[in-house]
Amino acid sequence: MKKILLLSLLAFSSLFAQVQEDVEVPYISYEIKMGKGFDAVQSNCLMCHSFGYIINQGPQSREFWAKKTDKMITHFKAPMTKEDIDTVVAYLFEHYGNGKLR
Repeated sequence: MKKILLLSLLAFSSLFAQVQEDVEVPYISYEIKMGKGFDAVQSNCLMCHSFGYIINQGPQSREFWAKKTDKMITHFKAPMTKEDIDTVVAYLFEHYGNGKLR
């Protein structure tokens, strides 16, 4: 019982932490490459995560971008049409691809 009380106290003690000064969240701007298909990326991808998520993947193959897009649909329920999927994958591969299909 003492262990549970101690763990509860430790877990909830952070709720009472206070900061006496202003906290500023840093702004990070990402260089976004505009092009055909960006509107599909903006409406389907950027509603859930920042563009930094895409850029931080590094240059990848077309297969990688297709699988990543499929993961967003399957696991995170991104509501994308087949046409949007093709457009998004083409955009990502053209602007953030490594030139390899696999």
